[in-house]
Amino acid sequence: MKFGVVVFPGSNCDRDMYDALKHDMGQEVEMLWHKDKDLSHFTTDDCIILPGGFSYGDYLRCGAIARFSPMMQSVIEFANAGGKVFGVCNGFQILCESHLLPGALLRNGHQQFVCKNVLIQNPAGEIFKVPVAHGEGRYYADEKTLDSLEANGQVIFYYCDEKGKRTADANPNGATRHIAGICNANRNVFGMMPHPERATSSVLGNTDGRAIIRELLMSTQLVS
Repeated sequence: MKFGVVVFPGSNCDRDMYDALKHDMGQEVEMLWHKDKDLSHFTTDDCIILPGGFSYGDYLRCGAIARFSPMMQSVIEFANAGGKVFGVCNGFQILCESHLLPGALLRNGHQQFVCKNVLIQNPAGEIFKVPVAHGEGRYYADEKTLDSLEANGQVIFYYCDEKGKRTADANPNGATRHIAGICNANRNVFGMMPHPERATSSVLGNTDGRAIIRELLMSTQLVS
């Protein structure tokens, strides 16, 4: 299988994602320009990634303009056909704006940009350390949607402390119910605010990101 990383004007984590996948994880990766729209050389066994950054300068709302790019129209069709799509940070925002994932990412509760390592926990109880870097990463959805996400096991990561407790101090942005990432009901579209691609190199002293990427994409044995 292979990965396609979409590059929007203002993307600044596209190369990080490319390097993490290609050099740290040994995967086939292709860069995709936002004005293009041809995904015919990808199959639903492949994965399209929306990286972090400030697509289109974050005008209007984060991800609001990127949602209408030619490539995103193809990505939406790709996801609806069963292809895997993974959005990180700004990519998560774009997925919500595109209605591929429910909810929205709002300005951080403390009204400040946050850039630091945080701890997140998956449904199996595993804890990972990964960086966050965002000003509008506070996940929000109405109570009915939140209840549905949790009942269906669609919350893929929660912010937590070193003991796995979901506390206000461990929540870097005030996200509702401490949610750090979710997936769609079909489990082929994933979004998260933390940056696993920044935690895949032993040189940086943290390879938890590799486990995260494998966990999200190995449900159909996509990443070896």
